[in-house]
Amino acid sequence: MSSNSGHRRRPDVTTVEIVGGPEALEITLHDYDPRWPDVFVEHRNRIREALAPSVVEIEHIGSTSVPGLAAKPIVDIVVAVDDITAEEDYLEPLIAVGYELRVREPGHRLVRTPARDVHVHLYERGAAAIDEYLLLRDHLRRDADDCALYERTKRSLLTRRWDDMNDYADAKTDVITAVKERARAARTE
Repeated sequence: MSSNSGHRRRPDVTTVEIVGGPEALEITLHDYDPRWPDVFVEHRNRIREALAPSVVEIEHIGSTSVPGLAAKPIVDIVVAVDDITAEEDYLEPLIAVGYELRVREPGHRLVRTPARDVHVHLYERGAAAIDEYLLLRDHLRRDADDCALYERTKRSLLTRRWDDMNDYADAKTDVITAVKERARAARTE
C-alpha cells in the first residue's frame, strides 16, 4: 500500500467490476513488432498530457515491452497515480482523451483504447503490483532462457479456447511466479 493511503479522499472499491462483462475473444501471439515501443511512447505522451499537471510514473510493461518476445498485440502500460480513489483526477481525463474504463477493482483501474490494442493499468504510487510488473519485464529483457520459457508457455496455452482474456492470464501464473522467483534471486547475486 502506498504511503499516501492515509490521505485518500474516500475508501477504495471493495469489489471487482468488469465494465461490459466477460468478453470471448481469440487470443493470438504475434512475433515481436518493433513498432510496439513507439506505440508506448505515443500513449505515454497522451497520458502525461491528459494528467498534467500531475506528475505520474508511466512504464511500458508486459510482453510487448520485451524486445524479441512474441506477444498479444496489446501494449500494456502501467501508470502510478497519487490516490487511486481520486478517479476524478485521472479517470475522467483519460476518458476525455479516448480511453474506456474496463476494470475497477481494489487498488487497480484499467482503461483501454476502443480498438483494445492498448491497456493502461492504474495503481497508486508505491503499489507492489507495479514493482512486480517491472521485475518481470526487466528479468525477461536480461534472461534469454526465461524469456524463451515464457514464450513457449504462452504458445502452449493458446492451443486451448479461452472465454475471457483474464482466464488466459491466470493460466500463466505458475510460470510467471517461478520466473519472478529467479529474478529476485538474480537481484541478490
